[in-house]
Amino acid sequence: MIRGGDIVKGTCLLQKGQPYLVVEREFHNPGKGTAIARIKMKSIKDGAVLTLTIPTQQEIEDATVDTHNCQYQYADQDNYHFMDNESYDQYEVPVSDMADKKVYLQENEIYELTIWEGKVIDIKIPYKVVFTVAESENYVKGDTVSGATKPITTETGLTVRVPLFIKQGEKILVNTETNEYVERVNN
Repeated sequence: MIRGGDIVKGTCLLQKGQPYLVVEREFHNPGKGTAIARIKMKSIKDGAVLTLTIPTQQEIEDATVDTHNCQYQYADQDNYHFMDNESYDQYEVPVSDMADKKVYLQENEIYELTIWEGKVIDIKIPYKVVFTVAESENYVKGDTVSGATKPITTETGLTVRVPLFIKQGEKILVNTETNEYVERVNN
């Protein structure tokens, strides 16, 4: 059991005997009465979306899941391929289940996989990730008519707006929750 106030994005809950993964959460404290947590969950089995409003002190049934730190190796047309660094177990995650994670996955990096009943149900992406700029438009010095940012594409295909001084080949830190540029990273 888990309290409504302790639920975070990525928590696995049981509803009607099915596992749901929390994809969004929001806390609301009305001033009078008890605080509530509004959560949006996605069914692991069929992808159905469920929204709940839970008082923060109320308990709800959570699903027992395992987590493994695994190295991302590569992707083919159907699957992402991971290897557990301790047991050397191989995990295949269908691309269709987690297509939104593709632009964040970098070969040989370590990611936390959430596993329920032998199936990978989530790939935890770090809050901030370093990417290499693969494509960047040049700009003319003093050209600020279009604002002080420009779109770039990272080596994984993620498009981010960055300051004009960022060049192709440089490394940048990106907030993965908002897809916003944080800072340039010096090698």
